[in-house]
Amino acid sequence: MKRLIAFTILFIPGALAAYGIKLIRDMLFAIQQPPYPALWVQSIAGLLFTIGGIAFIAGFILHRDRKRHKVQSRFDKMKLP
Repeated sequence: MKRLIAFTILFIPGALAAYGIKLIRDMLFAIQQPPYPALWVQSIAGLLFTIGGIAFIAGFILHRDRKRHKVQSRFDKMKLP
């Protein structure tokens, strides 16, 4: 059950990142999608979806690896003096 929840948590941002890449590709070929009023708005939305999805997945993996102590010392949590 835990693996299914983890898969769902990673699938949704991954799908948003893929949709963002599709929006950017459609903007390059001048194909405007219905909910966006202009191509530049579509491009910015695609960029935000792509960066947000990739950042969420990267943060999830970094958090998991920190719990298992599999990161380099520079990526370990900051320790206060």
